[in-house]
Amino acid sequence: MKAVRLDEVGGPQKLRLEEIARPVPGQGETLVRVRAAAFNRRDVFITQGLYPGIALPRTLGSDGAGVHEDTDAEVVIDPMLGWGDDPKRWADGASILGMPHDGTFAQYVAVPRANVYPKPLHLSMEEAAAIPLAGLTAYRALFTRGGVRSGETVLIPGIGGGVQTFVLLFAKAAGARTIVTSGSDEKLERARALGADVTINYAANPEWQKTLKRGEVDLVVDSSGGDTLNKALSIVRPGGRLVLYGGTRLEATIRIFPIFWNHLDILGTSMGSPQDFRAMLELVTQHEIRPAIDHVYSMDDVVDAAERLARSDQFGKVVLRIE
Repeated sequence: MKAVRLDEVGGPQKLRLEEIARPVPGQGETLVRVRAAAFNRRDVFITQGLYPGIALPRTLGSDGAGVHEDTDAEVVIDPMLGWGDDPKRWADGASILGMPHDGTFAQYVAVPRANVYPKPLHLSMEEAAAIPLAGLTAYRALFTRGGVRSGETVLIPGIGGGVQTFVLLFAKAAGARTIVTSGSDEKLERARALGADVTINYAANPEWQKTLKRGEVDLVVDSSGGDTLNKALSIVRPGGRLVLYGGTRLEATIRIFPIFWNHLDILGTSMGSPQDFRAMLELVTQHEIRPAIDHVYSMDDVVDAAERLARSDQFGKVVLRIE
């Protein structure tokens, strides 16, 4: 079968389309004929050697949709492996499809039977493939950890990445008011088309938090950290929440006073449980949510796809068509 492989670190240009043996399912596993897969930031980090536990050579890819080999049913794959019995945190030894296990950037992938779900009928294969890891992360951050409620205001810094676009779509489905930031007017325009209520260009206005009322925000869902976190702290209402699932701006030095004085909750999250995945698919189906797809590439153009993500040029998900 054809597969996108990484044999050595060195950036996206090290990705290669190769012929390898079709996987043989192990105990409790099944085979999925992949029709579409999608990139996540972790795939780029792995090519750059910026991810723990890298074991090469490996087929990358966490997101995938395709056809169940045994039943011919159209399916979508939950990429979280071995979450465990505690819904609050993943178990020791849990992992994610695509590293260290071979992933979805291939014509076939072997996955646990419990990780295969019916594809939402309103979605194409490319749309379904865009959902799993980003949708799961966004759902857990917004609902399971963030406890968003209808009528609340949610701040979504750095709109454009796959997870943050899902946070926006899910927040609107929940009846929340949304504020998004970006350094790109083009991305802000696309966010407005998805329903964003307020859009702010932080490049044009570095003190963007001062344009908002103190206490205007009920919930922040952030993946950046850095100075963004401090600015967000200054506008969250007393008793509000901040949920963090990443740190693209690396470490943050924050002011402690607003946290204890305003009784704020700062919550961490990463990926999600099987219960989160099922609930996320139900939300997508009930509201007929369609993911924001930036571009669909062929397997031959996988390097171009990865480099687009590495430059953060995308809005939404970068998808691979598997043929």
